[in-house]
Amino acid sequence: MRDHGPSRRETIFYLCASLAGLALMGVALAVRGVGGAVALEVIVIAGGFFGGTTIWAARRLWRMSQ
Repeated sequence: MRDHGPSRRETIFYLCASLAGLALMGVALAVRGVGGAVALEVIVIAGGFFGGTTIWAARRLWRMSQ
């Protein structure tokens, strides 16, 4: 079966970018904290996006290596 998804290099880039996004979000939380409901909503949405992309990329790389 042929794989039509992103290449291994693209997937590594997605993983690195997602981990960097999570790290920057963690730094922003440590420095500024949660200021209200809107900030919490942004944190949940961004955390879901970066966390989901991290999990997706890690699983894809794992499957590509086997």
